[in-house]
Amino acid sequence: MKWIFFLFLFSFQVFSSQESIDTIQLSEKDQLYDVDKLPAEFFADRRKMFRTMMPDKSVAFVLANPVRNRSNDVNFEYHQDPNMYYLSGYEEPHSLLVIFKDEVMVNSEPTNEVLFVQPRNPEEEVWDGKRLGIDGAENILKVNMAFNALDFKDIDLNLDNFESIHVLNLKNDLKDNPYKKDDLYNLKQQLNAKIPVKKEEEVDHSDIKKWLSIMREIKTSEELQLMRRAIEITCEAQIELMKYLEPGMKEYQAEAVVEYVFKKNGAEYPGFPSILGSGENSCILHYTTNRKTMKGANLLVSDVGAEYHGYTADVTRTIPLDGLFSDEERIIYQIVYDAQKAGIEVCKSGNRFWDPNIAATTVISQRLMELGIIKKPFELSRYFMHGTSHYLGLDVHDMGTYGLLQANSVITVEPGIYIAEGSPCDPKWWNIGVRIEDDVLITTGEPEVISDCVPKTIKEIESLMQLRSYLNDK
Repeated sequence: MKWIFFLFLFSFQVFSSQESIDTIQLSEKDQLYDVDKLPAEFFADRRKMFRTMMPDKSVAFVLANPVRNRSNDVNFEYHQDPNMYYLSGYEEPHSLLVIFKDEVMVNSEPTNEVLFVQPRNPEEEVWDGKRLGIDGAENILKVNMAFNALDFKDIDLNLDNFESIHVLNLKNDLKDNPYKKDDLYNLKQQLNAKIPVKKEEEVDHSDIKKWLSIMREIKTSEELQLMRRAIEITCEAQIELMKYLEPGMKEYQAEAVVEYVFKKNGAEYPGFPSILGSGENSCILHYTTNRKTMKGANLLVSDVGAEYHGYTADVTRTIPLDGLFSDEERIIYQIVYDAQKAGIEVCKSGNRFWDPNIAATTVISQRLMELGIIKKPFELSRYFMHGTSHYLGLDVHDMGTYGLLQANSVITVEPGIYIAEGSPCDPKWWNIGVRIEDDVLITTGEPEVISDCVPKTIKEIESLMQLRSYLNDK
């Protein structure tokens, strides 16, 4: 019966502490471990711009990402929904942002935005870390009005007064925790209950994505500063991998080198699962098993990106395990290199988003026909089966309009050739997979290849691999 006493004691402590929870102050030293994160003014400016896209008499709801379970009672490390972060700066779960086109009355107070957050709770914060709470949302993030998530069901908000209702991120993988009444599941249920029956079929889920695609495509100077840092870290990781790599290593050891450099330099996460595929695995586009022993005369495709304060890089290099490209590898590598160069040359404001892809595929198809690997241009899809570019930012495949290229957007240029074993060509080409990827800033003039900080010519890579990594001394 001893456990019943402790449960009662814990419950009493939680209940007795509720009165003071909302008055707990989150000091600056509690919040600012990193001093180079986006400022509150950035997020306020994003909300202001967002309102200019909203129609008259409208309201928008943006929900946080759910907490996702890994196994049993262990969850994956939490990562906020990029749109919620982009509009609020709030990085905690179980939250809801409400943006109004114009100022309205909420609980008898005028506002044009409300953020519903996790409440401060000393007992839970011992386990999961400090929370911003209402005070932090209003005074650190500078949101006009904040409430605890539990208050949403009772908030005075009549949605009949709005001509259009826009909802983003109604996740379909939510799970109900019967012991938690202020979680994302309940927020979603309460939001559904607040939407008038006569308006349910009119709720818009697409326009809000269009608005954010337009906004997120063009990066501000603050965003570009963080992206440059993420790319700089990723370049260092690729460089140290080239210097450290040797035959006989495991793919996961190559992954460890890369992700050590990420963490060493302050990146919070990899922006996506690191791809380290050698030999036959170099021909698998999104290979993430990373368990193979890397044999001598093979290539390693290293497609990795550090995420720094929410913004991710995406840089690929193809590396000869023994430090030297074979004759066949040189030929295929040079084709991809030349194709990428052609793609980057057309990364100019006003050109179509798909122009780099057209330029790169034209080079690859012509050269593969010259080698006899393909006979007709349409056969290229057997060996190059993905697009050359995607937007980059808060997501590795970031939001954008896919129209004309615009200054201050960042895209990748990543042509590749993947000749798997058994392909209908001379077996001397089999198991050669090559991808070269760089992160390119569109400007009003010539494109800037931000990730040029890591070498990519055959000569540069072979020379770099003769050097010793600082990791060899650890």
